[in-house]
Amino acid sequence: MQDPFYHKEKRQKKGRMLAADAWLDSTLYESWHALGRGYTRFRDFMSIFRVSGIKRLFVELFSDALTFGTIGLVLMTALALPAFDATASGQFNKAEDISVVFLDRYGNEVGRRGIRSDDSVALDKLPDYLIKATLATEDRRFYDHFGIDVMGTLRALVSNAQGDSSLQGGSSITQQLAKNLFLSNQRTLERKIKEAFLALWLEAHYTKDQILKLYLDRAYMGGGNFGVTAAAEYYFGKPVTDINLAEAAMLAGLYKAPTKYAPHVDLAAARGRANQVLSNMVDAGYLTEGQVTAARRNPATPVDRVAELNSPNYFLDWAFDQVKTIVANRPDSNNFIVRTTIDPVLQSYAEDAVTSVIREQGAAYKVTEAAMVVTEPNGSIRAMVGGLDYGKSQFNRAIVSNRQPGSAFKPFVYSTAFEDLGLTPTSTIDDHPVCIGNWCPQNYGRNYKGRVSLISAFAQSINTVPVTLSIKTGRQPIADMAHRMGITNDFEVTRSLALGVASVSVLDMASAYSVFADDGYKTPAFGITRINTLRGDLVYEADPDAHRERVLSEQTVAYMNQMMRAVVTSGTGRRADIPGVPAVGKSGTTSSYRDAWFCGFTGNYVAAVWFGNDDYRPTNNLTGGTLPAMTWQKFMAYAHTNVEIKPVFGVDFTPTQPEIVQAEATTPTPPVEERPPALKPAAAQKLLDVADLLDNALKSIQLSNGSATLVVSQSTPDH
Repeated sequence: MQDPFYHKEKRQKKGRMLAADAWLDSTLYESWHALGRGYTRFRDFMSIFRVSGIKRLFVELFSDALTFGTIGLVLMTALALPAFDATASGQFNKAEDISVVFLDRYGNEVGRRGIRSDDSVALDKLPDYLIKATLATEDRRFYDHFGIDVMGTLRALVSNAQGDSSLQGGSSITQQLAKNLFLSNQRTLERKIKEAFLALWLEAHYTKDQILKLYLDRAYMGGGNFGVTAAAEYYFGKPVTDINLAEAAMLAGLYKAPTKYAPHVDLAAARGRANQVLSNMVDAGYLTEGQVTAARRNPATPVDRVAELNSPNYFLDWAFDQVKTIVANRPDSNNFIVRTTIDPVLQSYAEDAVTSVIREQGAAYKVTEAAMVVTEPNGSIRAMVGGLDYGKSQFNRAIVSNRQPGSAFKPFVYSTAFEDLGLTPTSTIDDHPVCIGNWCPQNYGRNYKGRVSLISAFAQSINTVPVTLSIKTGRQPIADMAHRMGITNDFEVTRSLALGVASVSVLDMASAYSVFADDGYKTPAFGITRINTLRGDLVYEADPDAHRERVLSEQTVAYMNQMMRAVVTSGTGRRADIPGVPAVGKSGTTSSYRDAWFCGFTGNYVAAVWFGNDDYRPTNNLTGGTLPAMTWQKFMAYAHTNVEIKPVFGVDFTPTQPEIVQAEATTPTPPVEERPPALKPAAAQKLLDVADLLDNALKSIQLSNGSATLVVSQSTPDH
């Protein structure tokens, strides 16, 4: 029998469920009908905004404009943030780090590097026609636009699309100033976008006159000059306040292409551009044709910059980099006077020697470039020639370490052998085929001489002997020796290292050979002796003795100097011999005749000479014993005119000619007041002629077992 209470509870539970179901049904029903009523009311409300016909077109356009405008504002904000980050520091770009006036070893100015800037002249003091020339050429609507000249940009685009050859720039003065103050010269879309936003920022923070003044002070005007004030002084030798209309037009023509229209680079182009500026002033309504007629008939003439063009520019470029490193952490000044080691007379001798040899015989050997560095034995650089024409190429071939020295590297091999193996120049060694793995070097002419002395092998530039020595000493000690002596760049230690397969610079080779000239002591090559600020404060003073260290023993130096003397007297470097002067050195030629070297020294000077082509084209069988040796001899003959001839350590030399010697007549005569030349003895000239006739025959004395043997063989091109 079931409990009555149980049935009652069950009925109550069922009732509650029915009630909940009824509530849910009614709620859904009412909600649905409420939504329907709401939608009906919304539709009735929106119907009052319904338009048709032409009104609908405007409504749709307005709606789309709001949508795309919102997207555009978000995009512009995203693009503007990186641009405005450039203004966060509150600092403008520096035009350049430093300004340097270079003096030679005697204290005379030889050139300048870095900036020339001057913002001391107020805008209202500048000539009115200079400002008008600037506005007419760069931005005629400057005082009317908001920083971006939309009309000017469209006009430039149309002009360029039509193939107009004249310069048409779309950037306003404000945009150009934004680039100068905050950005780089990189030509990218990102930079142009930043430039536009920064122009708006400048317009918001500065007046038009302030922007124009900043532009006139910060625009690059060529020749290392920033601003019209510095440019007027540089090009015309007068204050900017004193320039005339023709000179103002020439300056205004420099903004867009300062290197192309600089008057000291191309005067005709500069005058043509100035004439266009005068036409722009007439077109803009600033002047009449009659007012510019006098300026057209009497164009501006810049001051003579010949002295600067004749400066040792390759050396100055290198020295400028050195100065920037030395004064990098000196924020209190950016203007310096630098005393260098350069000797203008020796520099002219070096340039004359290089250019005359290339001019006379470069075409025959298919060689187009050369470089030369001259130092004293203590490392002070007296001359540097980085190429034939600085105006055409500023690439400094004397500094860049990308050329193989060939046999000019062999002194490092023989020095290592003398130091480590206890050999002497008269020690003998077998000249026979030798292999390291599958690499088997050969002598020039494919012949072998059997037992030879080291001095004979060195003078004839035999290849198998240094390779044999490298096997005995190891190749790493040879590389270490080269680095200790002055080769600064890293190179791979390969099987062919003994034959000069390493990248070196002309400067490093001169520095390394100076160890032999300085009795085994190494002093790194240097070109700066003192740096002062314009106020006279001492910033830096060189102390060569502080870095002087012994690298080779005196015995090794004596041995090597005797061997290099044999190269000049009876070996591959006979063209380097100088009557009356103890000259020593080593020639070098690389595979396929791509590079030819002669490196050597006297008791007075060390010089390294390189010949080759920038594109690595092979020459026409050019060897180090020909043009490089001839160039070296020409320079040294001039350099030793009317000077005391110093001895070379270890070389027993008794001059048979007067100590006053004269270079070949093909080189221009040096100034009489500096180094008066003497006539060259006729016998010496005949000796050189005979040497030329015997170029393909080499006579050398082989010392074998204490006996002398005369050997005649083909000349070796120092592979």
